[in-house]
Amino acid sequence: MSKPKILQEGTSYSFRSYFELPNDTDEILAEFGYKFERQRLHLPKTTREIEHLSELQQQLEDTIPYVTLSSETAKREILIAPVLARVAVMCRRLLRIEYPLKVNEQLQGNLDYFIESEMGLIVIEAKRDDLTRGFTQLAVELIALTMLEESPDVLYGAVTIGELWVFGKLERTTLTIIRDIGSYTLPDDLAELVKILVGILE
Repeated sequence: MSKPKILQEGTSYSFRSYFELPNDTDEILAEFGYKFERQRLHLPKTTREIEHLSELQQQLEDTIPYVTLSSETAKREILIAPVLARVAVMCRRLLRIEYPLKVNEQLQGNLDYFIESEMGLIVIEAKRDDLTRGFTQLAVELIALTMLEESPDVLYGAVTIGELWVFGKLERTTLTIIRDIGSYTLPDDLAELVKILVGILE
């Protein structure tokens, strides 16, 4: 029995639209010809010494008790932007915030955070509360990036609700998107998280 299509022809969709769709991740990604899997990802990790990591750790530990993290904006400014800014400085790469991208009417919108290097790229999708739907949106954003010239065969992204980060990986050769079954929390896993982000970009 063939299922009805989720995406309607002639209808415009933003990346945010995929967060709001009630369908499961695998069903939405199938519309773009991608398989969805959940497994333990072996993520790249830098062996470099991370400069100023202890200061960043202290900043997070000092700040978190005194900020209400009930909004997406608060989480982005207090928990997400400082981590990604440190990664951008370490890798000497531009951190693009609210990066506009339009491939077609079904793939368009803003990427919350986007860092690109010759070796890889990473997209970070920040969400207030729903990691599952947030991952669906992240996956669709990664698919959009594969349609640009010279995008790598493997793309990485992460969805975060501020304290909790989950990575995803897109493999172009197999048309597969994998969601890591593990996760990373702030401030406890800060060093591990930064090493992974830098490792992807190196």
